[in-house]
Amino acid sequence: MAISKNNTAISVSTHTIKTTTHGRYLVRRPSTSTPTPILVGFHGYGEHADRLLSELNLIPGADKWLLLSIQGLHRFYSKSGRHVVSSWMTRQDRDSAMADNLSYVNDVVNHVKEAHNTTNTVVYCGFSQGVAMAYRAAANGAHRCHGIVALAGDIPPELKGQAKIEWPPILIGRGNTDEWYTQDKMDIDLEFLHSIKVKPETCRFNAGHEWVDDFRTSVGKFLRRVC
Repeated sequence: MAISKNNTAISVSTHTIKTTTHGRYLVRRPSTSTPTPILVGFHGYGEHADRLLSELNLIPGADKWLLLSIQGLHRFYSKSGRHVVSSWMTRQDRDSAMADNLSYVNDVVNHVKEAHNTTNTVVYCGFSQGVAMAYRAAANGAHRCHGIVALAGDIPPELKGQAKIEWPPILIGRGNTDEWYTQDKMDIDLEFLHSIKVKPETCRFNAGHEWVDDFRTSVGKFLRRVC
């Protein structure tokens, strides 16, 4: 890139540097003292870990799981200015952001496993923008994934060109009036998965870009099967 000053071109170069920041995550302990599986949640754009945790807590049978809700590293204020919300990434320095996020998730799950009485079962659940995080963590994370719950979000494009991913069972949810995760986008995801011999479960429901009880019921059944 070059800028002009007094008709003289001045070269400007762009760089990135690795730095340390602090992430935030919420843990809701299960109702039992026996080892329990972990359900890891990723919120949507402009949301926060508290919001996603409240949705996970409403899933039938969630009391038998340790619920872990991870907040995106990129925080900002909501439009009202009353809440601190987050995003997972933008298109700027995309590859670096993906690597940072994956390392972050690996570290969080490590800490939770060390601090709590859990089994080796890990399921990643994402809503909207958080769906991409669930797929990425399942495909390239340090912890074996036993299931993916994807509500209202699509498969990241870079994973479609990555060979030798061992996909776990997948549940895909979409509201019939969802204008962001359209039927066309869902069809593209299903076509890709079928092309690599993966047969996901699907749940379609009469609502928009949101959590609803019909989908929570499907998630509860899915979790019982993969546990």
